[in-house]
Amino acid sequence: MDATAYEIHAIKYAHHDRTARENFIGGDIHDGPMPIDYFVWVIRGGGRTVVVDTGFDRAMAAKRGRTIVHPVEEGLARIGVDPDRVEDVVLTHLHYDHAGNHDLFPRARFHVQEREMAFCTGRCMCHAQIRQTFAAEDVKAMVDRLFADRVCFREATDTLFPGITLHHLGGHSDGLQVLRVRTARGWVVLASDATHFFANIGRGLAYPVVYDLGALFEGYRTVRRLADSESHIIPGHDPQVLAIYPPAGDDTAGWIARVDLPPTRPPAY
Repeated sequence: MDATAYEIHAIKYAHHDRTARENFIGGDIHDGPMPIDYFVWVIRGGGRTVVVDTGFDRAMAAKRGRTIVHPVEEGLARIGVDPDRVEDVVLTHLHYDHAGNHDLFPRARFHVQEREMAFCTGRCMCHAQIRQTFAAEDVKAMVDRLFADRVCFREATDTLFPGITLHHLGGHSDGLQVLRVRTARGWVVLASDATHFFANIGRGLAYPVVYDLGALFEGYRTVRRLADSESHIIPGHDPQVLAIYPPAGDDTAGWIARVDLPPTRPPAY
């Protein structure tokens, strides 16, 4: 049996200043600054390297009014990952901030839920408010990969490798999937946009970009069931990730964190 305990790196590549009322349906009575960070993740161990999500590039940042702080390739290089050698990329969903940088991983297979591919190429994209979180160029790139035999459609509950499983939740996007990863401290869930912030799942509040509100809230229950504890749930966009988890190296504080290691303190909700 493969009992690999994986390392997990959370790599910040971009940032956006905003207020708390923008991060919860119904706003926040304690409104104030609540910026959002943008991450990709690297799972490494047992001779495997898996990249989770691919972020966006400077052109997309300019188009969407976001700030690149470290391009994705820079963060990968800092921890010794060569994009040209990566063989497996998991896309949690195909929103613009998770599925860009099309040319970074020329050898990789892309693991995605079939439901997400159907969603972003189907009739729901006739509605501007639903499609605005997708970028047409990202969807086109996935179709190109499909015809190049570089897309692997995953089951609703699936094993990527021993110790790494994929779980369809929906909610935020119809085909959203999360990852459950075996680490030395137990089972960690890379929740991606199943919960943008610790406060979303911690306070039972929904992020405003949502396709199926019922599925979103059921997803909170599933994430808690999959993770060994609340401290094993890694949200998709919370700057606190970089503050409470140890940095990957001496010069990576505030940029790259090791979420396979225990947090130094609980998050604030």
